[in-house]
Amino acid sequence: MREYSFTEARQNFASILEEAKNEGVVCIKKRDGESFYIKPASIKKSPLDVAGVDLGISSEDIVSSIRECRERTYS
Repeated sequence: MREYSFTEARQNFASILEEAKNEGVVCIKKRDGESFYIKPASIKKSPLDVAGVDLGISSEDIVSSIRECRERTYS
């Protein structure tokens, strides 16, 4: 992790953000000793956002199967 002074960070802010993106975290120190860490935010995805599966059947086949199931009578 690389450390920058507040002045360096202010002058090179875009490149420091790019470095944080590539390296994971960058530290910025102020003269009074305070430190701040810049790291990229994680992208939040829905747990329902999953890749589709190609079953090799058409939408007509799917609709037909659903209709068939709905028409069944159970005794």
